[in-house]
Amino acid sequence: MATIRIPGDEACENYIEYLEAFLMWMQDAGYTDYTQKNYLSDVRQFLIGLSGRELESVKKIHVMSFLSSARREGSGDATRNRKHAAVHCFFKALIELELLEQNPAVGIKKAKTEKNRAPVYMDEREIGEFLKSVDGKYRGRNLAIFLLMAYMGLRVGEVHALNVSHYNAERRSLQVFGKGRKWRTLPVPEAVAGVLEEAIAQRLTPWTEREEALFVSQKGRRMSIRAIQQLAADTFDRFQQDLEPHQRIPYSSHKLRHSFATMLLRRGADLRTVQEMLGHSSIQTTTVYTHVSNREKEEAMSRLDVKLPPIAGKDS
Repeated sequence: MATIRIPGDEACENYIEYLEAFLMWMQDAGYTDYTQKNYLSDVRQFLIGLSGRELESVKKIHVMSFLSSARREGSGDATRNRKHAAVHCFFKALIELELLEQNPAVGIKKAKTEKNRAPVYMDEREIGEFLKSVDGKYRGRNLAIFLLMAYMGLRVGEVHALNVSHYNAERRSLQVFGKGRKWRTLPVPEAVAGVLEEAIAQRLTPWTEREEALFVSQKGRRMSIRAIQQLAADTFDRFQQDLEPHQRIPYSSHKLRHSFATMLLRRGADLRTVQEMLGHSSIQTTTVYTHVSNREKEEAMSRLDVKLPPIAGKDS
């Protein structure tokens, strides 16, 4: 079994075998590298807090203590729920591998996250201005990345996972490997196709011939999710550099996906089509994009012809 030892991991020395088994289980189950990394990090934190306690004696109270500690250190609802999921998955894996018999994380409720909150998004004019902020030595590659997010709705992890072979120039279509290990085929807008084909033509030389990644880093390897997120953060900073700090909006790479969904719905696309294009397993997830802007609300209200009755005493 491949080792996952890292410098400074001595605090988890008693649990190395379990961590290795967990990693093997996640790899076999098809978890993404990104999820594996996050879950291992969360589980390490949990194990360090056990101070050498045998896993067979871990109770629900120990899991709750870990989650409460994460809260005190500033974790929000989503992060708290991810840590819970990681620990739950860890024990589930060990049970399936016949290393343990009980899962102490079972039965712990998820934190209630705010539902149906309107996503932060950009309108088409703002997207155009944002794309003007894309610059640098690898502008063509970076522009293609942002176009795939803003005009095809790809998640950052889906952009990361793209291979050159996933793009069909003849059919002008893209195969996307999304959440739940599901594939979807998306038509590529003509303008996006031109930029994408140019990015492929100018693709950086990979470190090895076996590297199939569509987007390659300066080191010749597949661009990491973190690198793509940082690229977006830097570009959003340039996009808003002339604004006062209090006027800046906390945009991120995922906000481009929000913008894509909003544009589709405003142009009359039905909810089912948008669901398919976004790769949502449930249409309920897609309904969050049916929000409307304050401007549209004001326009709707302005159409009302409010008839007030005479006010007693006025003009008398």
